[in-house]
Amino acid sequence: MTDVLTRRADFLAANRGLRNARAGFVLLTRPNGAEGMRYGITVTKKIGNAVVRNRMKRRFRELLRAVLSEHGLPDHDHVLIGRSGGIERDFHLMKAELVQALERARAGRSDPGRGRRPRRGSRAGAKQ
Repeated sequence: MTDVLTRRADFLAANRGLRNARAGFVLLTRPNGAEGMRYGITVTKKIGNAVVRNRMKRRFRELLRAVLSEHGLPDHDHVLIGRSGGIERDFHLMKAELVQALERARAGRSDPGRGRRPRRGSRAGAKQ
């Protein structure tokens, strides 16, 4: 199938690529310099406890297994970031959404950026 992203640098590089958000996930895609089709999965603690996060990662792995071979972008990194609605969402609906997101990425289209959020605890926006 495809290789799995494990290095943090690869995830950070993918974050500079195209971003397509859906209700259950965010898809990041970025060319990787002819290293083949690779994928990574990220689910943060904001989503839930370890049981919920692992369940979501299993669903994402199955989603990618079903969709990437046919619709994935060659020589690109694909990163799925879990969102809170992803665990309850219907699998077939998420599969269709992933295909749509991949088609948008193939066309070079991305969701507009929200801009950079201030870091938590920074004093930049605080009154003095």
